[in-house]
This record gives sequence, structure tokens and C-alpha cells, in this order.
Amino acid sequence: MNGHALRVLALNEVRLRLRRLSTLVVLLAVVGLCWLAIADPATGVTMMVIDKKRVLYTSQALAFGSAHIAGLLLGLAGFYLVRGRAAEDLQSGMGAVIGATGAGNALLALGRWLGGVCYLLLFVLAYLGSTLALHALRGEGPIQPLVYLQTYILMLLPIASYCAACAVLFDNIGALVGKRGDVLYFFLWCMQFGAVAGVTEHPGTTWPMYIDFSGLSVAVTTLRDHFATTYFALGRHGFDPAVAPVVIPDSLWTLRAWSIRSCTLLLSISLLAPASLFFHRYSPDRVRPRSSRRNRLLALADRILRPVGWLVRPLPALAMRVPGFAGEVLAEVALVLAMSPAATLALAGIGAAAMLARGAALQGVMTIGVACWGVIVCGIVPRDWQNGADAMTGVLPGGALRRYLRHWAASLVLALPLGVVALRWSGESPTRAAAAFAGMLALASAASLLGSLTRGARLFMALFLFTWYVALNTPKEAALDLVGFNGAANAASAAAWGLAACLAWVAGLVHTRRGAY
Repeated sequence: MNGHALRVLALNEVRLRLRRLSTLVVLLAVVGLCWLAIADPATGVTMMVIDKKRVLYTSQALAFGSAHIAGLLLGLAGFYLVRGRAAEDLQSGMGAVIGATGAGNALLALGRWLGGVCYLLLFVLAYLGSTLALHALRGEGPIQPLVYLQTYILMLLPIASYCAACAVLFDNIGALVGKRGDVLYFFLWCMQFGAVAGVTEHPGTTWPMYIDFSGLSVAVTTLRDHFATTYFALGRHGFDPAVAPVVIPDSLWTLRAWSIRSCTLLLSISLLAPASLFFHRYSPDRVRPRSSRRNRLLALADRILRPVGWLVRPLPALAMRVPGFAGEVLAEVALVLAMSPAATLALAGIGAAAMLARGAALQGVMTIGVACWGVIVCGIVPRDWQNGADAMTGVLPGGALRRYLRHWAASLVLALPLGVVALRWSGESPTRAAAAFAGMLALASAASLLGSLTRGARLFMALFLFTWYVALNTPKEAALDLVGFNGAANAASAAAWGLAACLAWVAGLVHTRRGAY
């Protein structure tokens, strides 16, 4: 193993990723979530409650809470921030150069993993600076950098390593390079939280904690053992100011917790072994199969979904007959559906369910439907850049601005099945219907804005799926009720999402206009 080559590879990975605007966007999102969750106790809301008592905002408490928040979002967004280098190498032509070098698979995999870990740790370092500023404003004790450092290392180092290792593994396996790998990782991320249920429902069980890269099960177990309680909650909670607060000691983390997290870290690094073994080395027949006959699963899927493609065939001809901007939008919709028969099938199924389902089942239809729709539309805006067609589409009548509006409008047209659910809600709950329409507008505008800023789909997908997952687990939070699927949305939250939609739409339009000159 060449140490100098490893250092060069790692530093190159860090530099390339730090130049991305998506890094700043995700950092602002994590910082904003942290400041929102760690509320000012003077308002009657606190970050953490143990035995119905408020936890004092000491260094250990704020380090614990902020690390937990960062771990949740970083565990998902970190993967999407780190991965994608294989696709970039293929698009730029560097893949053939890398594949022809004398560097071994292990060196390339290790270099990219190390670069990804260093990049995510720099991200964590910037986040720590924001948390320290929050401590200076709302803290109730001295700032203890070593307490923050040990908590961040124990909680966030394994998840950073896991995100980078999964990104390298998925990029090194041809079948997982695209969106299939993105969706698969989201389900793997969700499955980690089953470890928390395992240790809370079965006290004394330890093996789930070793595969819980988020560290939440270790944190829950440590708090339970120290305070001898099972009642604690992390997030925005009201409290009784007349009850004396609880203090989390600086020496919270035990040797057992450090041992478990060390094993989890080693387990994440072990993912580099299959990454090196199955590295496609940018071979065209392994990264992009030329014929479905070489992959029986793809051939079977193609045969099954072939009738679905017939449903889309009339759309291009219809788009040519429809004049003006409407015809262009219809052509975009036809292109999206033609490229993904699975998307056509999913939207058709959601539309049928939206019309036929009973009133009580509409909540589930909207919940599943908005998740499918978000995954579909996140790739509309980046498609032109990823296929080298941005210059061609940018010189069409109307230029880049018309292209931006066309992509945004196509996203809304694809949301028509969700609109059916909102219309059915409008009769009995106009506020819920308004929240659904406002949420769809906000998500479509965010997809267009983030796709235009980063020229990729993964940033929006990460933030969208994270928000969707958090909303499912906090059904009473009106602000997180994206499209009214929880029934908690109110007039204020609907107005806020509508305002966010307008701001995101204008920001995307301004960015597109500036980039066109």
C-alpha cells in the first residue's frame, strides 16, 4: 500500500466534495434543525426530558442532543454527499484513465473511503462550531470542548465511516451505481432504527447495538442504565419549570459504550473488502450492461413492464399537437414516463387508489404516493446535465429560464394523482387540502431549485426522504406534515409551506437566470 498515493487520493476526494454547493446546503439544513430542536428553555420548551424533568443545558447535554440530531441527518445525507464519484468519472472520461492505471482496487477503495470520512468529519467540525455558538447563547454551564469532542467521536465517527464505506461499496458495484442504490440505502438506513426497538423492548440484548451505526441504541441504553428509567424523550417538549432539572454527568459514556462503538466502526470498515473484490474498474460491460440478456432480472422486468410502456406511446404525438408551453411540459412528462416504466406503473397505481380508496385509506395513499413521486421527480432537472444535453436545451426558444419552468411544471403534472387525494379531502377538511397543495408546490420548487444548484438528484432525495421519515414518526407536528398525510396540518403550516414554495421557486428562477449569462 503506497502511503503517498493514498494521501493524494484522499485529499483529492476532499477537495472535489468541498467545492460542491450541496455541502453548504446540507450544513445549513443540519444547523437549522439543531437550533430548532434545541429550544430556548425560557419559552417553556426544552430539548430533552428524563422522568418528565427538564435536562439542564450543560456541555454533555448539548453535545448529546446535537450529536443525535447530526447523526440522524448525516446518516442519510452523508451517503448521498459522498457517493456519485463513479458516475462523475464515467461522464468526464476519467473512468477509463483510472481503470487503466496500475493502482490496485484496494488502494482506490481505501483512498475514496478515507477521503469521504475526512470530508464528513470536516462537515461535523463546522457543525460543532455552530453548536458551540448555540451553547454560548442558551447553555447553562461552561463550554467544555473535550466533552463535546468525546461525544462527537463516539456518536458520529462510526456513522461517518459507514456512510463513506457504503458509498464506496455501492459505487464499486455496477448494479448499485444508479438510483437503485440510492433507494436501497434509504431502506438500510431505516432498518437501523429497529436496533433501538430491540434493546428497549428486550433489556439486556446487546447484539443489535453492534449493527446500529447511528448509535441511538447505545445512547438509549446508556441513559437508561445511568438514570434507571425508561422514560426519556429527545426533541421539542414542554416541561414543568417548578420541577428541578436533571443534570447529565460529564462521565456519561462507559467503557462498554466505547467498546460497542469501536466494534461498530470496525464493522463499517469491513465493507471495503467486498468493495475491493467487486470493483467494476469502469468496465463498460459491468457498469452499464449493453444487453438485458446478460441480466435475467433486467430481462424479466423488461418483459413484465413492457405493456406499461404502451400506455405512454401516445403522449409524444399528443405533445407535438399541443401548442406552446403546454406541449413542452407534456413532452417532458412523456420523457420521464418513457424512461421509467416503473414510474408509470407507480403513478397509475397511486391515481387509481386515490380515486377508489375509502376516505380513511387516503392518508396511506398520500403517504406512499408522495414518497414515490419525490423519488421520480428528483431526476428531472439534473437529467440534461447528466446526459450532456444542457447546452442544447439551453438554446431552445426561451432558453434556460423556459427550461426551468418546464421542468417545474412537469413535476406538478406528475403530482396529479396526489392532487386527486387533495381534492377528495377538500370537502371535509379544506385546511388539509390546502396543506396538500402547498406541500406539493413546495416540494416541486425545492426539487427544481436543488437540482439546478447541484446538477444532481441526491441532495433533494436525501433531504426529502429524511423529512418524510421524520414526519411519519412525529404525526402531531403540524410543521412537518408535508402534504397533510398526518392530518396535523393547520392554516399556519399550510401558509408556511406555501411561502416556502414561492421563495424556492423565485430562488431557482434567479439562479437559472444568473447562470444563463
